[in-house]
Amino acid sequence: MTLAPHIARQLDEEAAGRAARRRTIAEVPLGSRQGPRVVLPDGRDVLNLCSNDYLGLAGDPLLHATVVAAQERWGLGAAAGRIISGTFAPHVALEAELSAFLGTPASMLFTSCFDANAGLFEALAGPEDLILSDAHNHASIIDGIRLSRARRATYPSRDLRELRRLLEDAGDARRILIVTDGVFSMDGEGADLPRLCDLADRFDALLIVDDSHGVGVLGPLGQGAISGCGVEGRVDLITGTFGKALGGLGGFISGRSELIAALRQTSRPYLFSNALPPAYAEGARYVLRMLQRDEAPLTRLRENVALLREELRRCGAEVADGQHPIIPIILGDEEVTRATASRLRDEGMLVVPLTHPVVARGQARLRLQVSAAHDPDDLRWAARVIGDAVRRAAVGRVADLGRAR
Repeated sequence: MTLAPHIARQLDEEAAGRAARRRTIAEVPLGSRQGPRVVLPDGRDVLNLCSNDYLGLAGDPLLHATVVAAQERWGLGAAAGRIISGTFAPHVALEAELSAFLGTPASMLFTSCFDANAGLFEALAGPEDLILSDAHNHASIIDGIRLSRARRATYPSRDLRELRRLLEDAGDARRILIVTDGVFSMDGEGADLPRLCDLADRFDALLIVDDSHGVGVLGPLGQGAISGCGVEGRVDLITGTFGKALGGLGGFISGRSELIAALRQTSRPYLFSNALPPAYAEGARYVLRMLQRDEAPLTRLRENVALLREELRRCGAEVADGQHPIIPIILGDEEVTRATASRLRDEGMLVVPLTHPVVARGQARLRLQVSAAHDPDDLRWAARVIGDAVRRAAVGRVADLGRAR
């Protein structure tokens, strides 16, 4: 079966355009489990600094054994939506335990946080409502907002003065939703949640926080950015994932019981797609219990983050202050950033380069991500190699400027 010629031609032209703009995405198939070190297609074992596996649980043998045992009891997939025959005892138990962990009245599960965000805004906001979104919010939030018919406006990232102006100009909006990432994935910086809560209270707005990069990382026991900022009970809805720091699969919405009850009746991904496999719900329950009884993984993560940040600075890299395991190194020039990431891969290190349109022009960067499972000696080595690569990149830029003159 062949594709219609005019469609094939269009797709070829679009692919050529992406290639010309250096927008073609190349996947890297791994030959090993996710972890602090991974095997590349060419068989090389390399240091992995571009995974969301913050607590090192994706390949954890005890978590794996928990999920395998649960599959023996509950089977592989749910094979139905939650409202048909796809609600299992592990789902109900995880929702209750997640709420207890986060300090919220109610929770509901999705197969991913992307689905959670996709199903939230359409359900809660219509043409008479207004959604105000941080400019650096995740793509799932952006797409979820697009699915709603609400009026929308974007404020510059973390610019709460502009957000206040938009709130003051909201006019006759029936319902106002403010939505932000708890931690922004491109730079590891957090939203100013206390001030956002104050604004939401002042203007009777709903505050929604995607804490995908906060849960399992921030807060006393890894409860997330809301706990870390001391604003428990002030955020209306939290969305998040079990697939980053918690090492498994699935997403959730947690928050006020009235809103969760409404979403169970109206969120289309919740209603019309198969439920999270119950074995993965059991895996998430295991991780939540583990975080509350064993602080060692979170302690190791924080020690590794502090170590890599300190070593990078010692080796000459410019690293902003922070405590999150996302560590950006801004190089500015896109070609230099791609070349530096490629050089690091040749040296035995997997690092992702972020360029426009993922980040603003002139803000191309290497994004490093630290895990509790990283060996401190590997991180010291990485800092030395990255520091040398960054210095070489800076020398190359100066030489290019000299030739341009």
